Amino acid sequence: MEIITTIEKVRNTINTWRKQGYSIGFVPTMGYLHDGHAALIDEARKNNDKVVVSIFVNPTQFGENEDLSSYPRDLNRDKTLCESHGVDLIFTPSPDEMYCNRKAFVNIIDLSDTLCGVRRPIHFKGVCTVVAKFFNIIQPNNAYFGEKDAQQLAIIRKMVFDLNFPVNIIGVPIVRESDGLAKSSRNTYLSSEERKAATILYKAIQEGKQAIKCGVSADTIINTMTNIVDTEPLAKIDYISVVDANTMQPVQEITSPVLVAMAVYIGSTRLIDNFSFDTK
Repeated sequence: MEIITTIEKVRNTINTWRKQGYSIGFVPTMGYLHDGHAALIDEARKNNDKVVVSIFVNPTQFGENEDLSSYPRDLNRDKTLCESHGVDLIFTPSPDEMYCNRKAFVNIIDLSDTLCGVRRPIHFKGVCTVVAKFFNIIQPNNAYFGEKDAQQLAIIRKMVFDLNFPVNIIGVPIVRESDGLAKSSRNTYLSSEERKAATILYKAIQEGKQAIKCGVSADTIINTMTNIVDTEPLAKIDYISVVDANTMQPVQEITSPVLVAMAVYIGSTRLIDNFSFDTK
């Protein structure tokens, strides 16, 4: 496994692979890798000749008073996981290497103004910009994203379509702990008490899944899930929403595929989770 920190060298390496006829699978991450990332890597490993993982805590997707400086980092731990899952190359550039006073940004309107985009207005602009840069640098055949970040996945798919990137975007299902909590690097922020409290998200998800099968309205689903979360004293709801799976816009009646998404603070840690429902 090779570890590269510069754009020039990673391009040269991948160009050599491409000339040899290898397909390239790409997994973008911010590091502090866990089983959810491992699932992305494993999927890439199954379907590509070479697998590239980026490890880069992207400053442009963090707003003021967010956790850029405290975001968990452990490159040695990440190397071990990548090596054990057959990664061929880790690309871990510095912020200066990626940006260096550049002023171009990529922004996808409409899809980014709901859900997490309300609380984090610059977040998806930063995500799209860094992912577009990675796509240009690495030029993968396939790129892998977790369905836990469902709004991000929808936005990346729209960006790829609108800007004609020759990349297949592949979503990988949420990986959960044994008690249902979605795997996340931010879970490390939780105290033992908060970690127990965080299971309330999955309990709400389960109740929401049962409710939606009964053909109820979006408001009924939201109220059902809200009542569950409100039973946990350490939980504070940021949002629980039912949105169209393609446009990310709120719906009232469920007549087409939807995403039911939530963001909840457990103490000071903001966690997200979701499930999809297809009316077919």
